[in-house]
Amino acid sequence: MKFRLFPLTCAFSLALSLLAADKPALVANVKLYGVERIPVTVATTGTTPAQTAFNAALRRNLQISGYFDVTPDAAIRITGTPGGTVVASNVGKDKVNVKISTPFTDAKAGRMVARELVDAIVNVQTGNKGFARERIAFAQRKGKDDGELFTCYPDGYDIRQLTADKHAVVGPRWAPNKEDIYYTGFLQKTPLVYRLAASTGARNLLAPFKGLATGAAIAPDGKRCAIILSFQGNPELYVYDMPAKTINRLTRTLRASEASPCWNPKGDKIVYVSDETRQPQIYLLDVATKKSARITRTGSQNTNPDWGPDGRIVYASKRGGQNVLVVMDPLKGEDSACVVTAPGGWEHPSWAVDGRHVVAENNGAIYLIDTDPQVVASALKGCAGDKPQLLFRNQGHWMNPAWCR
Repeated sequence: MKFRLFPLTCAFSLALSLLAADKPALVANVKLYGVERIPVTVATTGTTPAQTAFNAALRRNLQISGYFDVTPDAAIRITGTPGGTVVASNVGKDKVNVKISTPFTDAKAGRMVARELVDAIVNVQTGNKGFARERIAFAQRKGKDDGELFTCYPDGYDIRQLTADKHAVVGPRWAPNKEDIYYTGFLQKTPLVYRLAASTGARNLLAPFKGLATGAAIAPDGKRCAIILSFQGNPELYVYDMPAKTINRLTRTLRASEASPCWNPKGDKIVYVSDETRQPQIYLLDVATKKSARITRTGSQNTNPDWGPDGRIVYASKRGGQNVLVVMDPLKGEDSACVVTAPGGWEHPSWAVDGRHVVAENNGAIYLIDTDPQVVASALKGCAGDKPQLLFRNQGHWMNPAWCR
């Protein structure tokens, strides 16, 4: 699929600027949103089910991107016929057109084209990556020992069930190839790590480790796996070299348990959780030297870290009996920490590719959270449009979301 960018003529740019000077509607709707966003008008045509699906997904993805507000009479205007040619005009500082011409005949394909267009608009307007096409893996818990693995897109559409085992699943994580999902399954009653191809459903055991195996996280090089193993006693942190099929033990906490490892973008450091102090806290470990240090002290429990593309981690912190989500630079410590949600049942946050948005579980439902400081401040003041956005409204207990990036 190709996107074509067309500079606007000087005369047309001038006409738009003069027109905009008399149109207060170009300012974001401050009654709904505490943070000003870039207004966009969606004026695409078409009434077939596929075109209707395109239009709905287009609006939804523009809104959840965090940059745009769909409103009438905006300078950025999206026109055309879905399934034919659709053009977003006046995008970015150079006032270009972003054009997509992709035929489709069904609703699912229409939504995918809409996501591609939104990602292109986000990139041209902001220079940042869009996340509309990056899938989210998550688990559904039906009972104590019953659950399945699913995926969907950040707009909440196209939910797809990947397993049908009627056994508990937890902790899905995407590999860098954006195809394989590693998760902990209980098919053999003992927790073990499985690798599942999202597109085909093909699955295999990562390795026949003795004892429990959980928390698998694949390094950026796609070859190493940080994993919690218990075959030498209590659960410890290891790195498993998948091509060589060798393991390297990183921690030795004989009266504690480790959990939830994740890699930094360079693949030379890991943050993980340990209850060495009898309460779970987050530690930073250098893979080469195996030296680790505790980096969280605020909060009675700090769990579920995820290391984002810009070098910050997000984690769940128990404070005053409830959980909040916290963003922190692990190299700077808690002086850099910022709470990004109101208190609740927050767990298992996962970064988007843009390094700004997070997906997380709250009391059995999955939400999108914008961690931009202005948005967070506005959300905590009660502005509805800046609060975490529910991913979908399907009944059930949904948990452990992990964003592909």
